[in-house]
Amino acid sequence: MTDLLAQLTELTGIASGMLWLGLVVFMRVGATVSLIPAFGEQSVPQRVRLILALAFTAVVAPAVQDVPSLEQAGILPLLAETVIGLLLGMGLRLFILALQTAGAMAAQATTLSQMFGDAGPEPQPAIGNLLVMAGLAVAVAAGLHVRAAEMLILSYQMLPVGQFPGAEDVAQWGLGQISHAFALAFSLAAPFTIAALLYNVALGVINRAMPALMVSFIGAPALTWGGLVLMVVVVPPMLMLWSQALQGFLDAPFQALR
Repeated sequence: MTDLLAQLTELTGIASGMLWLGLVVFMRVGATVSLIPAFGEQSVPQRVRLILALAFTAVVAPAVQDVPSLEQAGILPLLAETVIGLLLGMGLRLFILALQTAGAMAAQATTLSQMFGDAGPEPQPAIGNLLVMAGLAVAVAAGLHVRAAEMLILSYQMLPVGQFPGAEDVAQWGLGQISHAFALAFSLAAPFTIAALLYNVALGVINRAMPALMVSFIGAPALTWGGLVLMVVVVPPMLMLWSQALQGFLDAPFQALR
């Protein structure tokens, strides 16, 4: 009877350690999954996101080591893991914001900004909805779930369990990621803005040469038609460029953090 009680006590200790490890990993993984593209969208039900977070936790947990014990840890490791997970998730979410910004710029340049503006959970132009949906499809088809799991596992080498990242490093990293997202958005929308600028300059020259011609009645439909044609030609290279930038972030998400 004594041996049985000893074995049960040992098993209880092992189970408690496994549960604590799962909780610590879940805090980082759950925070990341809540913001990650495709899996953390508002249109995804909360129960589905919870199941996805548990699935990612089951994949990541066996690779995590040096977890502080339950008796000595307290609440600080859980807070640190949540902060790190939010940083990872926000870094990935900025790529979706880059697509939305590029879509808004392209829509304004091609007079398509008011078409189907309320089609998604966040009001945005039709081009923005198209770019976001296409980008999510490309990311998932390229193995976003696998790369995200790899990123989470490798993040424990850069930022150990229970340690807060430095505030200065986080600020530099955040500014770098935001500036990179805006630069990516401007790069994606550059064909539309350049084409619209050249078209408006040509329209102004025509209006100057023939003041009696109602160029607005001719120019607006032509600009819209040209924007649609340009979208068909330019969107595939845009998505390729965006996917390469996303893969680069997944390869080295914490370049500025030491």
